[in-house]
Amino acid sequence: MTLSPPARRTRPLLTFIVLALSLIFTPTPTRAADHSGDGLIDFQWQKSDGKLLLAIDDLDSPMIYQASLARGLGSNDIGLDRGQLGVTAMVSFIRVGPRVLLMEHNLRYRAPSDNPAEQRAIEASFARSVLWGFDVVDNNDDRLWIDATQFALRDSHGIATTLKQQNRGNYKADPSRSAIFLPRTKAFPDNTEIEAIVTFTGEPTDPIIATVAPDPTALTLHLHHSFVRLPDENYEPLPYDPRAGYIDADFYGSFSDYAVPIDQPTAQALTRRHRLIKTTPGAAPSPVVEPIVYYVDRGAPEPIRQALIDGAMWWRDAFERAGFQNAYDVRLMPEGADPMDVRYNVIQWVHRSTRGWSYGASVVDPRTREIIKGHVTLGSLRVRQDFLLAEGLLSPYAESNDTTPMREMALARIRQLSAHEVGHTLGLEHNFAGSVDDRASVMDYPFPRVRLAADGSVDLSDAYGVGVGRWDVRAIGWGYSDFSDADDPTAAREAYLRETYASGLHFVANRHARSVGSMHPDGNLWDNGADSIAELENLLEVRAVALSNMGEASVTPGRPLATIEEVLVPIYLLHRYQIQAVGKLIGGARFGYPLRGDAAGEVIAVSPARQKQALDALLGTLQPDALALPPSLVQAIPPRPPSFGPTRELFTHATGDGFDPLAPAAAYTDLLLDVVLDPVRAARLDRAKERDEQQLGFDDVLGQLLEATWFAQRRTGNTAAHQRVVTRSVAQRLIELAQHESVDPAVRGHTLLALEQLHDQLSSRRLKARSVHWLSHDSSLKRRIAALLENTRLEMPVVEPVVPPGSPIGQ
Repeated sequence: MTLSPPARRTRPLLTFIVLALSLIFTPTPTRAADHSGDGLIDFQWQKSDGKLLLAIDDLDSPMIYQASLARGLGSNDIGLDRGQLGVTAMVSFIRVGPRVLLMEHNLRYRAPSDNPAEQRAIEASFARSVLWGFDVVDNNDDRLWIDATQFALRDSHGIATTLKQQNRGNYKADPSRSAIFLPRTKAFPDNTEIEAIVTFTGEPTDPIIATVAPDPTALTLHLHHSFVRLPDENYEPLPYDPRAGYIDADFYGSFSDYAVPIDQPTAQALTRRHRLIKTTPGAAPSPVVEPIVYYVDRGAPEPIRQALIDGAMWWRDAFERAGFQNAYDVRLMPEGADPMDVRYNVIQWVHRSTRGWSYGASVVDPRTREIIKGHVTLGSLRVRQDFLLAEGLLSPYAESNDTTPMREMALARIRQLSAHEVGHTLGLEHNFAGSVDDRASVMDYPFPRVRLAADGSVDLSDAYGVGVGRWDVRAIGWGYSDFSDADDPTAAREAYLRETYASGLHFVANRHARSVGSMHPDGNLWDNGADSIAELENLLEVRAVALSNMGEASVTPGRPLATIEEVLVPIYLLHRYQIQAVGKLIGGARFGYPLRGDAAGEVIAVSPARQKQALDALLGTLQPDALALPPSLVQAIPPRPPSFGPTRELFTHATGDGFDPLAPAAAYTDLLLDVVLDPVRAARLDRAKERDEQQLGFDDVLGQLLEATWFAQRRTGNTAAHQRVVTRSVAQRLIELAQHESVDPAVRGHTLLALEQLHDQLSSRRLKARSVHWLSHDSSLKRRIAALLENTRLEMPVVEPVVPPGSPIGQ
């Protein structure tokens, strides 16, 4: 399935005569070169005019082109990070008269046939893309010299488009403020690297840019360009299998093959993986011809640097168990090496203005999906967020300032994160069922396993696991083992995969886990345990202990007491992801990704009894006693001092400078109602009850929600305010659901019926029997519900609670 680069063309005699004459009458660019490099593509840079010239020896020969962002903007929200890779393309330089064009091949549509006419037919049917046109400045020694300056200085990463699409401002690259960056412009035998300082000028329309750039009207970034020799044809592509746990082919480059027989689908996909060849094929174990080596950024400080190395090294065990000796290693980046150089698989330490996601990306051969370079981006503030979480769990500063327990938990998480992102660059997809199978995969998103010790204290000794899991070992074995000793490698790999599932392991991919309304109850982010309800109960117990201990002992000496609130947020919302796991039991069903012939191919719905148990557990978290903070904690949080103003990482205050004790309850209620009133889950519940009256329906969910909130006995005293927060949020969310443009009609009908019930209740109550707070609460919501039911315009604005972020910030 590989494409061979065409042989170098033989020029006719006349061409050689013309070239010889040109050598006599045309000065060569080497005479003015102030910086040069010899490699895959030789280059020369001329100081006098700042031009970068490239020498093109082999026209029409394909190679890999990779554009990337070497120095980023530093904002998680915008997502233009240091080391961010663009799309990998296969390109060729072609000459048309006085111009040389850089042509990108269209590999999404192929016809790998022995028939040249068939190949020409597919090539003529779909568009190619000319990425740039170059001026030929010289013919010298049977080669063309082209001016690549403007090519290198262009917006190759789509910076301006990204900023415009996100409504951050209108920017464009300014050539007068841009130049070739020589320290990172180098040539090697199999790759040539070009880097440019590119300044984008414009007017920001968003305040975020001003927080990361000295002058928000001039954003100076570094754009990197890599030209890479295509790998040889000795790599054997591996067809993608949705059961195996490798990166979603739809996301990373499936293609259409028009040369397959008519009884086979044109849609084809290949598995991403590195090349790994045993010195003795078929032998188990065997050393390898060339190991996979990852290099850790020297910019990461200790002890984080060692934690990154330790976590990434976990994969050595998986390769050893797959029969590969000395096949995988992790080292410190060589002094002076460029992390953008495609010769290095890198683990890069990236700083941003606020915490954000980490990523595992790759440079791949577009033809075969062979991974040429693994490129991990780890956000540096992740470790600090885990440290903060540990502080909130332990409130450790009552008698000692020892930070060891918090540092140990934070470093344990960094080891796991390093292994997780490297796993992506080895080709592996998320497996969000890993937590259900007792930490079977580092490709899950782990939440710290926190328990109460026998003495009632919070125990973090087993917060994060160590080493890759059982699923990870099996996934590496499927993708990398050669199976060459088998009569039929395809059948051997199939048997291996069936054996994996027969062992009791599960796999839930990214697309069936991220949404709150996803139906697979085992596919969850940041959850723990096979019993999601039991883990929710455990977290609520831990949370209660942590909140009761919180106060002055939660912040280090010398820090303002107001920063107790920073510690409070992750503890108050400690169960924010576990409620999503419990919610997926409601209207949930377990399924796999079977192919025809697999034994386990049915979809198994969660029993109605288990769904009702899950709903009861969720609604229990809305009880006022569970939402109210300890009064001593509320009194311990003073107004924020100068230089410690409010941030989006805190609860919003309706009370000005003073801490708002109802804000946490409003934020959590919003999260809980996201789960219970998810419109996709609601439609699924409605369909289930239409088929079987014994199933839990969305009407049942609404009924129990109103019973637990609106129809519950009304509180007095401190917790009455928390009850009003909940009932107000429930009414507002029902109004929003009824008005949702794309909500299912049956779901809208159930919602309107529930709102009618609320309106009837509010209309029939004796207003004189309640406090002024309940009177104003009822009057306001009665008007809003009446306006909706009468299909009139809602004129009273509603301030929605702003929930502090839980997952890393950004896209």
